[in-house]
Amino acid sequence: LRFKFFRKLLVHLYSASRFTLILSLLKGHDQSSTLAQHSVELTLPNHHPFHRDLLRYAKLMEWLKNTDYGKYEGLTKNYMDYLSRLYEREIKDFFEVAKIKMTGTTREGKKFATLPRKESAVKQETESLHGSSGKLTGSTSSLNKLSVQSSGNRRSQSSSLLDMGNMSASDLDVADRTKFDKIFEQVLSELEPLCLAEQDFISKFFKLQQHQSISGTTMNETEEVDGGTLSRAYASGVPQTISSEKDMIRQMMTKIFRCIEPELNNLIALGDKIDSFNSLYMLVKMSHHVWTAQNVDPASFLSTTLGNVLVTVKRNFDKCISNQMKQMDEVKISKKSKVGILPFVAEFEEFAALAESIFKNAERRGDLDKAYIKLIRAVFVSVEKVANESQKTPRDVVMMENFHHIFATLSRLKISCLEAEKKEAKQKYTEHLQSYVIYSLGQPLEKLNHFFEGVEARVAQGIREEEVSYQLAFNKQELRKVIKEYPGKEVKKGLDNLYKKVDKHLCEEENLLQVVWHSMQDEFIRQYKHFEGLIARCYPGSGITMEFTIQDILDYCSSIAQSH
Repeated sequence: LRFKFFRKLLVHLYSASRFTLILSLLKGHDQSSTLAQHSVELTLPNHHPFHRDLLRYAKLMEWLKNTDYGKYEGLTKNYMDYLSRLYEREIKDFFEVAKIKMTGTTREGKKFATLPRKESAVKQETESLHGSSGKLTGSTSSLNKLSVQSSGNRRSQSSSLLDMGNMSASDLDVADRTKFDKIFEQVLSELEPLCLAEQDFISKFFKLQQHQSISGTTMNETEEVDGGTLSRAYASGVPQTISSEKDMIRQMMTKIFRCIEPELNNLIALGDKIDSFNSLYMLVKMSHHVWTAQNVDPASFLSTTLGNVLVTVKRNFDKCISNQMKQMDEVKISKKSKVGILPFVAEFEEFAALAESIFKNAERRGDLDKAYIKLIRAVFVSVEKVANESQKTPRDVVMMENFHHIFATLSRLKISCLEAEKKEAKQKYTEHLQSYVIYSLGQPLEKLNHFFEGVEARVAQGIREEEVSYQLAFNKQELRKVIKEYPGKEVKKGLDNLYKKVDKHLCEEENLLQVVWHSMQDEFIRQYKHFEGLIARCYPGSGITMEFTIQDILDYCSSIAQSH
C-alpha cells in the first residue's frame, strides 16, 4: 500500500512540476518570450512567479524527504538539471548584451565579445529538456533574437564624436569608463538578487534550513551526463555523507549557476582589453559586492563565486600597475625636440585622478595606496633616468618641469599616503630650478663672473681682501676693463638672449617661463649685490661701480618679458 501511494504521489509531483514549469515558461510567465526585452534593458527575468507556484508543493517535499530520501533526491536532481539549463540560457544572453553595450557593437560587428550561440544550438538545448519518466520535461519556444543596430566599433564611435567637435579625447575616455562602470554595476546588481532569490527558494522548497546535518549523497565530484552534471554518488549508487544542509544548498547553487563565474571572468577580460584602467572600477565594485555578500553569509555560493572572481579582478589591477611601470622603463625620448612633461608623468596624473574618484570611501583603499607607492617611486626613478639621457633639453629643466608637475598633481589630489613624496617632489623642483637659474645666469655676464670667481679664489687662499687689488690679474685696471664690457645696453641684450634661450628650453604646458624668469631676475640682483660687496671690500675707495643699477635690471627684465 505504501509503495502504491508513493508511486501515485510521484506521478502527480512529476506531472504537476512539469505542468508548472511549462505553464510558467510558455503561458503565465513566459520567460523566454520576454528574454529579448530583458536583455535590451540589461535585466534578468524575474523567477518569483515560478518559485511561487512550486512552493505550493513544499510540504509534500518535506514529507517525501522524511519518508523516502531517495525519491526526494531524484526530484532534487531533476530540478537542478532543468534550472541549470534555463539559467544558463538566460545568463549567457544577458552577458552577451552586456558585452554589446560595453563595446558599442552588434553581435555581427563587435570587436571583442564572444560569438553568440546559434539559434539551432538553442533549439537543440531546448529539445534536450524532453526526458524519460522520472525527469522533469518541458519545451520552450525558441528565444527571440536580440536585434541591435550596428554602430561600428569603439574607435569609429570615438572618431565620429571627435569630428563633431563636442568632446575631447579625454572626455571620451571618461564617458566610456563611466559607461563601463554603470554596465558592470548593473550586471552585479542583477546577479545578486537572482542568486539570493534562488537560494532562498531552494532552502524553503527542499526544506534544507531546518537541520544542521543530514545523511545523503554528496555533489562535490561530478561528471558530464546528457549535457548536464551528474553527481558521482548518483552514478555509482554509493551514498556519501555531506557535512550540512548549507553545503547541500551551496552545491545545488553551484550546479544551477555553473555558468556565472566563467561568464563574469569573460566580461572582466573584455573590460580589461577595452581599457586597462577599467580594472580600477571592477576592483571597487566587485570588492563592495563581495563585502556585502559575506556580511549576509560568508560561506554562501554568492560569496564564494564573487570572491573567486575578485581574485581575477585584483590580478588585472596588479597587471595594470605593472604595465605602467614597464612602460616607464621602455620610454624613448626624441633627441631632436625638447622633452617637456614626460608621458608617464602625465599618465600618473590621469591614473591618480581617476583612482581618487573611483576609490573614494572604497573598502580596498589599501590596495590603491600600495599601488601609488610603487608607481610614484618608479616615476621618480624614470624622470631622473630621462633627465640624465636628455640631449636637447638641459637636465635641470627636465627635472624641474616634471617634478613641478608631480608636486602640483599631489597637492591638488591630496593623497595622504604620498605626503612624503609630495615634499620630495617640491624639494627636487626647487633645487633644479635654482640650479638651472644659476647655471643660465653665468652666461650673460660670463667675463664678470669669472673675474669675481678669481677674486674669491685668492681670498680663499689666504690673501686679505684689501690686498687683492695688488694682484696683477685682479688689479683695479683689470676690473675697470671687465666692467666696461658690460654697459647697460649689453646687459639688456644678454638678458634678452637669455630669455629666448630659456623659452626654447621650457615647455608651454607647464607654464613655468615667468616663474623661471622672475627667479633669474632675483638671482641676478643677488649676484649684483654680491659683486658690489666684493668691490667695496677688495677695492675700497676706488670709486669703481657697475655701469648699470638694480633699477636698470628690474626695468630690463620687465621690458623683455613684456616684449615676448
